Amino acid sequence: MSYARQHLDEAARVMARLDTDAIEKMVALLADLRSRGGRLFFLGVGGSAANCSHAVNDFRKIAGIEAYTPLDNVSELTARTNDEGWESVFAAWLKGSRLSAKDMLFVFSVGGGSLERNISPNLVLALQYARQVGARIVGVVGRDGGYTAQVADACVVVPTVNTETVTPHTEAFQAVVWHLLVSHPALKAAQTKWESTGPAPSSSTATA
Repeated sequence: MSYARQHLDEAARVMARLDTDAIEKMVALLADLRSRGGRLFFLGVGGSAANCSHAVNDFRKIAGIEAYTPLDNVSELTARTNDEGWESVFAAWLKGSRLSAKDMLFVFSVGGGSLERNISPNLVLALQYARQVGARIVGVVGRDGGYTAQVADACVVVPTVNTETVTPHTEAFQAVVWHLLVSHPALKAAQTKWESTGPAPSSSTATA
């Protein structure tokens, strides 16, 4: 079997084992967040950080939810890291953003955060702060989910089908889940470009 076939077969196994009940619970929480005018804050590091920026766009544009991520402000992120330390950077940013019980934290992470194992401690401190102020928490994480899965109101733990590909599958399925969320009839508020333009004209029509 080629590696390409193996990787795609693993992805199919992950897809089949995703927890749809957890996803539907996220939908309900996000719909409630929008109805009460709460804000959605995305956190992640590495590849998950890039996913945060993409997700902010989709939740704002497609689902009509006010969304932000500290990863979009490199100046503040690096200033806080330099002056205050990497571990507190997200919690400090959330404090500056006046996170409240009206809002929600959405975590993308492979490990989910662990102070004991020194895995993404910045996520753990941010999650602790969110719990302190009463904000809701959701996440899409990998392996055992770490601290995120322990404290979240709803969390999708991407199943591990191969211990050698935990990271690529987790980060890939973060995108699958958030695209599912913004496409869900309970959340989708605006039509997306290519679905609204209809099929491309046939070659005979285009040249007529």
